[in-house]
Amino acid sequence: MGLPLDGKEIILGVTGGIAAYKSCELVRGLRENGAKVSVVMTEAACRFVSPLTFAALSGRDVETDLFASRGPMPHIDMTARADAFVVAPATANIIGKAANGIADDLLSTMLMAAKCPILFAPAMNCRMFESPALQDNLKILRDRGVIFVGPEEGPMACNEFGLGRMSEPADILRAAISLFREKTLSGVRVLVSAGPTFEDLDPVRFVGNRSTGRMGFAVAKEALSRGAQVTLIYGPTALVPPSGVKAIAVRSTREMAKAALEAFGDADMAIMAAAVSDFAPAEYSASKIKKGGHENYSLKLVKTPDILSAFGKEKKKGQVVVGFAAETDDAGPNALKKLKEKNADIIAANIIGENTGFGCLTNRLYIYDKKGLVRDTGLVSKDEAAGRLLDMAAGLLQLKEIKSKGRTAK
Repeated sequence: MGLPLDGKEIILGVTGGIAAYKSCELVRGLRENGAKVSVVMTEAACRFVSPLTFAALSGRDVETDLFASRGPMPHIDMTARADAFVVAPATANIIGKAANGIADDLLSTMLMAAKCPILFAPAMNCRMFESPALQDNLKILRDRGVIFVGPEEGPMACNEFGLGRMSEPADILRAAISLFREKTLSGVRVLVSAGPTFEDLDPVRFVGNRSTGRMGFAVAKEALSRGAQVTLIYGPTALVPPSGVKAIAVRSTREMAKAALEAFGDADMAIMAAAVSDFAPAEYSASKIKKGGHENYSLKLVKTPDILSAFGKEKKKGQVVVGFAAETDDAGPNALKKLKEKNADIIAANIIGENTGFGCLTNRLYIYDKKGLVRDTGLVSKDEAAGRLLDMAAGLLQLKEIKSKGRTAK
């Protein structure tokens, strides 16, 4: 098999942000996967990284000026042969220009002329990212079909903490590769749940768990890259839903159950990766419960709705239901018991450990169907684990029947 980007012409736009240095690694990754990379830098970007650096990494001259370039019409010539256009980092400035049709330098002019898929990796201060103007511009570009990866939450160069960090080069690379993937799930409606649920005890405290939502978000991104129409229902998390999914934020298991059951009827596949709270406080206190006067405090819990069981009872012929089982021991027997009791088609079990489960970038899934263990993913990234799980689940779909209904991915 060839490399994922064999022979693909990729334009990489680099703008003036501190994250520009990360794009050096992105160039290397694109080339290692077979792409031919042409780098276009803004004047501000050249203040952060030398064009010579990108020239050495790409093996090509770097374009920086609309009137000093080597070709007579670089904004036309280069974009005409491009298979994809990646902008990383994408500052608030270039996002604003692209959204509003401003073409006052080489990069913005090329973006206006481009007919190929465009991928932006936003990077900016968290307050800039939250601004109404920026959010309006993001919506405009999304509606035009521009794809976004990130940003992520974390510490900023300005010593603030928040949402605005550029995604890591490996994540941007995966997003670029996904632009060329065969859309094997085109027209398939996939419902994904992710993250924890929080059950409030009082205005201050809640019952919850350590789930970050990374596994469910990885499943949603993978399904989206395969052309599926994805609905993502997620609990409290710092992650940003992938661009292109129908995202529904909830807090409690009851809220997640309501949203999931409403969406399930139209779904071809449901992958329940959320780590829902199985129990909730029996009573909610509108005021903070004070510890004064309590030597000990007993908390009465009641069961929350069982979403997977509800799906198992309601699923129609052709629907595929996938559940997760996070275990501390006896993962196999517990997964098979859950598979049978919930009437699921697949259970993905993982043992909560040092590098698997909650709060980790990696995971190891033991995937069971009604015959028993069918795949052990080994310890892999959650993105890779999501891909292997979707391979299994997609194999159970009646794709011909779904496609005969004339659906197309939106």
